[in-house]
Amino acid sequence: MVITFFFLFGIVLGSFLNVCITRIPEGLSIVRPGSRCPRCGTPIKPYDNVPILGWILLRGKCRSCGLPISPMYPLVELLTGLLFVACYLSFGLGPATFKWMVFSCLIVVLTITDLRVRMLPDVVNWPGFAAGLIFAAFVPLNDGTTLSLAGSFGLLPPPQAVLSVLDALLGAAFGSFLLWGFAAMYKLVRGHEGMGMGDVKMMAMAGAFLGLRWTFLTILVGTLLGSIIGIAVILGLYAGGWRKQVAERASKRGLGSVSALRWAIARQYQLPLGTFLGIAALLIVFLIPLAIRALSFLPII
Repeated sequence: MVITFFFLFGIVLGSFLNVCITRIPEGLSIVRPGSRCPRCGTPIKPYDNVPILGWILLRGKCRSCGLPISPMYPLVELLTGLLFVACYLSFGLGPATFKWMVFSCLIVVLTITDLRVRMLPDVVNWPGFAAGLIFAAFVPLNDGTTLSLAGSFGLLPPPQAVLSVLDALLGAAFGSFLLWGFAAMYKLVRGHEGMGMGDVKMMAMAGAFLGLRWTFLTILVGTLLGSIIGIAVILGLYAGGWRKQVAERASKRGLGSVSALRWAIARQYQLPLGTFLGIAALLIVFLIPLAIRALSFLPII
């Protein structure tokens, strides 16, 4: 029953996250007006707005005009429901569960928004950063970085709440400055921007929740995941003849061979780093505790 409650609560909140994902980039209110068809403007009836089930019953189309409704909506609702269940199974009932539910919501909004429109909105990042610091005061991070630094300088460790907030600030500073350094280095080497400041702000927010150690793992896993998938996507675009006609027209103008031009065009395709950082953050949050529990059952040799 508890798992069912978390799932149902998650899919209902996931419906609200869909509103944030679609409206925040447009600068629209997330409160008014109510949900409506983007083409005909007809308000969606309450019985058609039931999470997941409403999309299935409507067969993915608006009841009034027949405009296809993106499968993103039920998928975000389902994902949020599953993440809430994962929060309960990983952290039980308590403040930590609520903390990671909030974090999951922030990551879902940022990840999907970045995937859709290549944007990581400040109105999500900065309140999320503040929330991470507030949660750190009540849910200890147990990162250990501040405690180690205090011991290195022969200082008495501060109270637990202060220790946790300092760990959150160190995580935020480390994540944001590390990505900022990568962005500056990329621009220096390649001569153009390769990473937006939204990624830097996102890691400041995530770092406040994760602490320095998990933030480092998030960046490591996220960049590795983005590199692997990015290379696969570029190869797939090239093999699939993406923008082949553009390359052929350019080749006729003497700009190079079709093959070389197709490869150059495919390489220009950019994937959103924030999406991969968000995926990595969720993997770290839910898989690390699972791995620790699994290792605790292994016999000591």
